[in-house]
Amino acid sequence: MSNILAIIQIVISVLLVATILLQQQGAGLSGLFGGGGESYHTKRGFEKILFISTIVLAFLFLASTFAALLIK
Repeated sequence: MSNILAIIQIVISVLLVATILLQQQGAGLSGLFGGGGESYHTKRGFEKILFISTIVLAFLFLASTFAALLIK
């Protein structure tokens, strides 16, 4: 059972890293000098799907980690 849980954790972690890397960087270097914060931006379409899937994958990763701790 612990081997299956380890494989699930690896798959979730790879998917989590991929969703984090696919998200856009908004400010760039302008945020370093205090600019870039003047506009309000709502998430739409694929960006919103990535945002929600990142939250879900992070929750699943934490849940699988706690499950692995309880099994051992």
